[in-house]
Amino acid sequence: MIRIHDKTLQDLEFYTVLEQVSDLCVTNLGRLEALEIRPFSAEESAMESLEFTNEFVSSFYNDNRIPNHGFDPISKELKLLKIENSYLDTSSFKKIASITITVNSIQKFFKKFEDYYPKLLLHSSSLETVMHLVSEIDSIIDRFGDIKDNATETLFQLRKSINSIRGKINQSFNTALNTYQGLDYLDDIRESVVENKRVLAVKAMYRRKVKGSIMGSSKTGSIVYIQPESTFQYARELNNLEFEEKEEIENILRQLTEYVRPYTATLEEYQLFLTRLDVIYAKAKYAQSINAILPVINTDKVYEARDAFHPLLYISNQKEGKKTFPQTIKLHPENRIIVISGPNAGGKSITLKTIGLLQVMLQSGLLIPVHEKSTICFFDRIISDIGDNQSIENHLSTYSYRLKQMNYFLKKCNKNTLFLIDEFGTGSDPELGGALAETFLEEFYHRGAYGIITTHYSNLKVLANEMPHMQNANMMFDERSLEPMFKLVLGQAGSSFTFEVAQKNGIPYSLINRAKKKIERGKVRFDATIAKLQKERSKLEKTERSLKENEKKKQSEADKLEEINAKVQKKLESYQELYDSNQRLIYLGQKFNDIAETYFENQRKRELMAELFKLVQIENSKRKKVSAKQKRAEKAKEKRVQQEAEKKVAVIRKKKKEAKKNEIKVEKPKPTLKTGDRVRMFDGKAIGTIDSIEKGKAIVNYGIFTTNVNIDLLELVEAVKS
Repeated sequence: MIRIHDKTLQDLEFYTVLEQVSDLCVTNLGRLEALEIRPFSAEESAMESLEFTNEFVSSFYNDNRIPNHGFDPISKELKLLKIENSYLDTSSFKKIASITITVNSIQKFFKKFEDYYPKLLLHSSSLETVMHLVSEIDSIIDRFGDIKDNATETLFQLRKSINSIRGKINQSFNTALNTYQGLDYLDDIRESVVENKRVLAVKAMYRRKVKGSIMGSSKTGSIVYIQPESTFQYARELNNLEFEEKEEIENILRQLTEYVRPYTATLEEYQLFLTRLDVIYAKAKYAQSINAILPVINTDKVYEARDAFHPLLYISNQKEGKKTFPQTIKLHPENRIIVISGPNAGGKSITLKTIGLLQVMLQSGLLIPVHEKSTICFFDRIISDIGDNQSIENHLSTYSYRLKQMNYFLKKCNKNTLFLIDEFGTGSDPELGGALAETFLEEFYHRGAYGIITTHYSNLKVLANEMPHMQNANMMFDERSLEPMFKLVLGQAGSSFTFEVAQKNGIPYSLINRAKKKIERGKVRFDATIAKLQKERSKLEKTERSLKENEKKKQSEADKLEEINAKVQKKLESYQELYDSNQRLIYLGQKFNDIAETYFENQRKRELMAELFKLVQIENSKRKKVSAKQKRAEKAKEKRVQQEAEKKVAVIRKKKKEAKKNEIKVEKPKPTLKTGDRVRMFDGKAIGTIDSIEKGKAIVNYGIFTTNVNIDLLELVEAVKS
């Protein structure tokens, strides 16, 4: 049985969340219902509500949006239906028909998309279908809310008579109007309407000359309004018929009410269903606005909230364009209590409230803004002591109230309890109050309770370090900028940074130094050691982040190389297949050439055909039987590989041509030739000796003959060797 005290809901600002949810409802009944949301007393009910909301959230992200569930409340109609001999008016019947159609369309929708909304379908399937009520109402009342003429035969005849009499009234009135207009008895306006009846606007001086009933006069008295005598007679007959019509309509409405009355309970269920669906819709819209999800719910008493946001702070910061810092906390049987320490305004209290509020929201059927890998358990009781609860009316100081709360905690605390205490132990002498707080914490620990506390007391930090199932945590603080980092780190106590915060707020150094001298040296050293450890931890975290980033980059590069290697391997295999195919074709070509040569020499056709048939059989024995589709696929593959290979070859040739074009030709220095040098021509191999040089030409002696050669075409034999 889950019990959460109203004071805890106030401390955690749960009612503010409900107000925000209520604003998202589309009906007034839904808004009132949303404000009454409370933590469920049974886990099964909470889970059912969470699943309803989760399914509704999913409808926002798919093409199967749930139909509109808006409706006009029928609370007044339901009360009247419970009173004997009462009857409803036409507008009430239109509301009943509308709400019935809405429920029926939603039921059909859930049945159609059962795979998407199984829980909501189950929730709606218990409702009875009464569409015949809509048919009955529509047969009597038209879309404008009036009783149809053919509702009954009596009404049809009455209205027919009424229309006939009204025609006669208009006819007789027009006759009187034309008659008295011709006699100039009427004013310029000629006629008017008094008490919903047409009357003649007669000049006051002629009122005795016009026969009829005086219905009134103008403010000035210059005009008298008279209903003609002939019209008056028909009017009395019309009044009688209208009275009979009214009685007939009342009779019809009574009969229709009696037809609907047996389904009062069903209509109540319809209204309750749509009201609850409206609340589910509001919960889903709220979840969408804060990026909330349904985490894994476990029964192993493991509470692991990853990247948890405070919903109220998230919405407020979102409006102002500020960043909201998420927190991660893990509680389990081996680590049941967390003691959070650190500087003021560092985020200790908001972290405490975040965990408490999210737990209350979850147990009330509201999705929570955490990471999808979070896993949460339910608690039978959640108790809290947050903020200054000094009460002048009850003559309670802050500390007296806290002691009263601790007494309540001691009565209720057990292994299924989650306790949340802010600034534990404050309000009294630090040493004495700290000692009492330590005793309370030990008691909660031994009872197996789960909890989170915030404190500045060193003895509580030491206790958390000594106990095996208790853990320290701290809110990080940047010593350089003297600004809180709003990041919770588990496993280490935090310094309060008392003097650093004082320095940031402009307190003179001289006063800070004097304050340091007034406290025990050991206390200063203890706080300084904690601060130093925090600083070292911060450095280690930065190094760890850097190493993780480098590792991520290396992994990414390795993945890329692996991908490239796979592609290269695939291409090599394709090229190998192409090569093997071409080699086979070359072999076949050579074999065919040999057979052709043999035939050319001996001209034996039978031997030729035998050799060709043998060659075909050998090749066919290597083939596998494949379908036409597979053949086409293989041919397409071969063609594709061949095209790729040709493209590659074309690219390589193009690159070679470009390289040749871009190649810078280095001209060798021309040697100075003289008589007696051994030379040869650039494109020749014969070596000769220069006999003489004259006008750029040399006579070269080759031993057997001599020739006259241009010097530019000769090169020294020694230069070539070198």
